[in-house]
Amino acid sequence: MSGTEPTGIDLVRAVGPETGERFVPPLSDYEVLSPRWAEEEFRVFGGAATSFTGGYWRGEPGTVRFESWPYDEICVILKGRVAVRDTAGRSKEFGPGESFHIPQGFQGDWITVEPSEKVFIAVSR
Repeated sequence: MSGTEPTGIDLVRAVGPETGERFVPPLSDYEVLSPRWAEEEFRVFGGAATSFTGGYWRGEPGTVRFESWPYDEICVILKGRVAVRDTAGRSKEFGPGESFHIPQGFQGDWITVEPSEKVFIAVSR
């Protein structure tokens, strides 16, 4: 691994145009019904998947440790505050309206800072 590749908490990334890889789907992929249609995606992760799940989650304050995060997970926080902390003790905190990606294999802690709710999508590779 080179010194420029992210490790630990740097692997957990906010989801948004500033963190993803820009992709514009070709309009030939579907029939355009609006003359001024335009779109762009900002992809944060991807690859072949073996299984997936998603849904709604809610939790009370507390902490759990993952020796290896079991899947790529996209979280959208609806209510409350959560944090993710790596094994070096560095952390990132997220609140309502914020979304982030935790990569499969991440080692560290999930911390529910206050009663929280999220929508999530989990994809295993």
